[in-house]
Amino acid sequence: MPNSDAAFYFDLASPLAYLAAERILHVFSDPPTRAPVNAEWQPVLARELGAGAEPFSAFRCKNEENIFHAEIERRAQAQGLQPLKWPNPFPFDSGLAMRVATYAKSIGRTVPFVQAAFRQAFAGGHSLEDPDFVLIAAAACEMHPAAVLKGAELRSIGEQLTTATALAAQAGVTDVPAVRIGEKVFVGEHAVEDAATHIGLVQAR
Repeated sequence: MPNSDAAFYFDLASPLAYLAAERILHVFSDPPTRAPVNAEWQPVLARELGAGAEPFSAFRCKNEENIFHAEIERRAQAQGLQPLKWPNPFPFDSGLAMRVATYAKSIGRTVPFVQAAFRQAFAGGHSLEDPDFVLIAAAACEMHPAAVLKGAELRSIGEQLTTATALAAQAGVTDVPAVRIGEKVFVGEHAVEDAATHIGLVQAR
């Protein structure tokens, strides 16, 4: 049976969260009925989750950075995604994009906006620091640019994002991507698969 007490935590600056977002709708389905698991998509600011969050800027040398990039590109290819393109700059400040994601959540458009924004960043190679690319992603799911910009600047939206991040940290989310099933939290590159295994949707790896 689908589990309604589930959440998927993401930050639009994370390429690992991008890969997880592309998998989760496919992995989280109940094989006998194909009924989706009701996992809430929850925007959080990874940089405020604590010291365990990956900043993607702490590489010891250029070679280490290149190895990381190559591995993410390999994983994207293995998932059948478009060739991964790195935004310039990377990492980028996702603050605006995450406020828009929170606004999208408030009007019931979290998933389409987040998918469009992730694809702008990591399939299109566009930094979501640039408002234009955030608005392009919003337009793809019929969110009006003026309403998006106004919504992103609302104090209540900023407070919702801050509160959601704090609650995620309290629940045990130390980085993104993360998936919570009840009180059990799975963090990191295998979070989606480990959570699905936990509730019996896939066999153990």
